Amino acid sequence: MAKILDLNAEPRNVAGSRAVNRLRKAGNLPASLYGRRTSPASLQVHGKTFSKLLESSASDNILVSLKIAGSSVEQLALVQEVQHDYLRGGILHIDFHAVAHDEEIHAHVPIVLTGEAAGVKFGGLVEAIHHDLEVRCLPKDLPETITIDVTALQLNGSIHVGEIQLPEGVRTRLAAEVVLVHCSEPKVDAEPEPAAAAVATAAAPAAGAAKPAAAAAAPAPAKK
Repeated sequence: MAKILDLNAEPRNVAGSRAVNRLRKAGNLPASLYGRRTSPASLQVHGKTFSKLLESSASDNILVSLKIAGSSVEQLALVQEVQHDYLRGGILHIDFHAVAHDEEIHAHVPIVLTGEAAGVKFGGLVEAIHHDLEVRCLPKDLPETITIDVTALQLNGSIHVGEIQLPEGVRTRLAAEVVLVHCSEPKVDAEPEPAAAAVATAAAPAAGAAKPAAAAAAPAPAKK
């Protein structure tokens, strides 16, 4: 199950690009907190602390217990979105989705394949049709990954949603017949078409073509 990580936060009272840039230069990151049962709030968190938290997580679904300065209540939240600066590097902004311990959350959990498929011995190639699985569960039941053992997967065989064992308390809205993994035969390139017959170097004369001109007539005998 996903771990709930502690994270300190402070109310953010500054707004505007210049003020936010000064905030980042001071080593903090702007953040927003929102949720169905929670009033929206502007926050700031320590940049290096949050970056280490991201690096240590095995999943994109990160649950945190926000300890907001000035509040005695810790807020459970899901890291909903992290905006990165792809030109200069670093993090620009964080969105936290406040959740309750008794409230179902929606998440996409990565699929991890284990084992070697039986069909590989016959030249099969294992292909993951879905790389993550959409699930619903309580925060305490959120898995970091969904593991699928492909050992028994035969050549041209598939593993469907209905065939995998989800962790207790976790369910998916995908239909049972949806294919998650497939072992297919390797594709064989079609043989090239036979080369066209070579064109004759000298074309045969066409039917009805004019014959070569007759030799010049002999000169007439001289008159006496």
